[in-house]
Amino acid sequence: MLKFHTRKNGDTTAELDPGYGIISDTDDILDVIAEASFSGCNKLIVHSVSLNPGFFDLRTGLAGDILQKFSNYRMELAIIGDFSVYKSKSLRDFIRESNRTGVITFKETLEDALKK
Repeated sequence: MLKFHTRKNGDTTAELDPGYGIISDTDDILDVIAEASFSGCNKLIVHSVSLNPGFFDLRTGLAGDILQKFSNYRMELAIIGDFSVYKSKSLRDFIRESNRTGVITFKETLEDALKK
């Protein structure tokens, strides 16, 4: 379910295997956060294909509910994928603001996410 990437400074980042399944609610992400935390990680990478499509429709509230868990458990999150397919101005603004603040980031590749 999780793969681990250790950086030169010794920090370990967990990556949710994109074949794991779809994260559809907060219970799903809490299981992943718990496993990553238990393994000593405070950073998690999730592929966009692992998120319920409703995550990217901000009107559903799913993104807010899921992302709040990362704040509650003090874990950083990088979501990787091609976000150019989403045309919603509010989502694009959300992605830009998230990338600016840095706790939740949206990256195109695994390599970009690991550099953060």
